[in-house]
Amino acid sequence: MQFGLFYEQQLPRPWHEDSEYDLFQQTLDQIELADRLGYDYVWCTEHHFMEEYSHLSAPEVLLAAASQRTRRIRLGHGIIQLTTNHPARVAERVSTLDLISNGRVELGLGEAGSVTELHPFDVRFRDKREIFDEAVRCLMPMFDCPKGHQFKGEHFEFPLRTVVPRPRQKPHPPLWVACSQFESIERAAQIGMGALGFQFSSPKAAEAWVQAYYYAYTHELELLAAYQPNPNLAMVSPLMCAEDEEEAHKRSEGWDFFQFALVYYNKKGPFEPGSIDLWEEYEREKDTTQRIFSDGLIGTPTQISTQLDAFDRAHVDQVILLTQAGRNRHENICESLELFAREVMPEFHEREPARLEWKRKVLSGEIEIEPADTAAFRQPTHQTPTKERRPDR
Repeated sequence: MQFGLFYEQQLPRPWHEDSEYDLFQQTLDQIELADRLGYDYVWCTEHHFMEEYSHLSAPEVLLAAASQRTRRIRLGHGIIQLTTNHPARVAERVSTLDLISNGRVELGLGEAGSVTELHPFDVRFRDKREIFDEAVRCLMPMFDCPKGHQFKGEHFEFPLRTVVPRPRQKPHPPLWVACSQFESIERAAQIGMGALGFQFSSPKAAEAWVQAYYYAYTHELELLAAYQPNPNLAMVSPLMCAEDEEEAHKRSEGWDFFQFALVYYNKKGPFEPGSIDLWEEYEREKDTTQRIFSDGLIGTPTQISTQLDAFDRAHVDQVILLTQAGRNRHENICESLELFAREVMPEFHEREPARLEWKRKVLSGEIEIEPADTAAFRQPTHQTPTKERRPDR
């Protein structure tokens, strides 16, 4: 199993003059530490206009800075919004980052999750899947177009041009897609992209969705364009590792805020700027708010290892660890990363050859994957509103 870190750049109020400066400097310190400790990936999301929940609107800049302070860790866009970015600009920025990082980019793509983000870019929520699919078809030839590329669709029209520079990884960085609803895991497999999802509710749910993913990949593959498939399934889970279980839970309240803020924006946004103090809303409602995810990897090294063992046996490819959330403290995050890397991670890294061998057999047909029954594990995550809930937008 491989391990990554996940960043939204959460910044609950109250703020001071250097709040955002401190946040970004601490994040770079954490990524540099993770690289030294042997973590495999760092993933940076893209969000717009979501005060307190996410101040990460230019992830390519943060990843570029991180590329110059690290040597081996993979630099993941988790994700780039194809609905609010022109495909040519995506290709240019991703290729440049891949060059300056010596070919370490992972390219996660997504649709954006709410009208708060979409409407300022003149995009309707109801159109976002159609725009995403068309953007992929427009984007992917741009990574290798020595004689130029042109495209004409419903949402994008691009005249014949050569897009430069080209990425160091050929034909392009590995592709992933955001899976904001659990059923989108199957679609990720069908279009040949790695799935970036949130933590499964149980090991049985993980087994079912891994089986569903690899069945769809091996039986229902239909690429959106000509690109290199990337069969992988990763899940985001909160992490707070401490020698004492009670202390770990005390240090991880940011996870509860993360869940609250995510649902709050998607159910009640957009808001008049400055009219909502999201941390105050969380403090007022936290005891009555229903959680949408399980508690995650919060506890002692032994407790966390036991949890991870179940996901490893389910053949989850990567666990992406969310540590920077809410008011989680920088020093606690660093201590957690160090303890996890010292006492938990080595065992699962040692199992990596077995995971890769299982995957090889699945992809070659030596292991036949049967259809999975995921009916019991399709609970809504409330990460994105559905068309049915917002048909007029």
